[in-house]
Amino acid sequence: MTSHAITSIDPPGIRWQTILPVVAVLVLAGLGLLSSDYIVTVLGFAFIYTVFCTGLNFFMGYTGQASFGQSAFAAIGGYGSAILCTDYGWEPLLALVATMAISGVAAVIVGYPTLRLRGHYLAMATFALGLIVYEITIEWTSLTQGYMGYSGVPPLGLAGYELASVKQQLIVLVVLALFGVVVASRLRQSRFGRALASIAGSEQAALALGVNIARYKLIAFVIAALYASAAGSLFARFIGFISPEVFGTTMVVQSFAMLYLGGIGTMWGPVLGAVIVSVLPEALRGLNEMQDIAYTAILIFILIFAPRGLAGLAGLFRRRRRPLQEVA
Repeated sequence: MTSHAITSIDPPGIRWQTILPVVAVLVLAGLGLLSSDYIVTVLGFAFIYTVFCTGLNFFMGYTGQASFGQSAFAAIGGYGSAILCTDYGWEPLLALVATMAISGVAAVIVGYPTLRLRGHYLAMATFALGLIVYEITIEWTSLTQGYMGYSGVPPLGLAGYELASVKQQLIVLVVLALFGVVVASRLRQSRFGRALASIAGSEQAALALGVNIARYKLIAFVIAALYASAAGSLFARFIGFISPEVFGTTMVVQSFAMLYLGGIGTMWGPVLGAVIVSVLPEALRGLNEMQDIAYTAILIFILIFAPRGLAGLAGLFRRRRRPLQEVA
């Protein structure tokens, strides 16, 4: 008698585990387009936060590092885009790309010395970065207008054509969010992503395998900064207004809630978390004074029974369906 294991072979093309979330996002967006502009605005915020959390997930989930300062790069993207378009008449897309480049350079300058720290020290340093940029947006009134903020920021558009309605902008935000998730997933599956996974598992083991830990951490930090900058620019475009309150500690807390609720380190966790945290308060609005209690209770319930996040439940389901070995 010889024994052999029957292994499952993935079907050609994209598997249903990838198709199903995309379909769900498109259905949700379609339902939003059939609803009021208020619902469309809520979903727009959700997909903007999807972009932000995807970058945060790349650094924290895929690389295993802590960062509380991604809001700083979102502020650079938001204010930079608003200033370039409002004061200098730049094209929205060109301003978005330019501010992403500025954020990338800033991430290199800040990350090179900062990422040599580890654990709580790295978290404190990145949190300080977010606070510093937040204070700059308040105090540098000649550039940022302080608490008055920037208004009249032109909406998303290209080559002089502007997407005037929020429903048109929602379509673009959905496409950009899905594109961001796919790019992050492809990077994760590459040799670069495997190096990041080794760092997340054990820095000593990764160093023994010849991984340049400092360089890979810095690259991951820059990628996360690019995502955050794009999210900040999209926020300014979608609302038409930008102010310091957007990039305060509330953004940090909310993005962390989205990331851990959806599933840190998973492909679709940022999408799930961003949608739920954005939509759930609106669904509970009818409870009036009990809204905050119900919202908190639901989040705690999910975190208790799904500690790896909602996206992690798919992994449990796949393991249960994995075919058993057959002995011949």
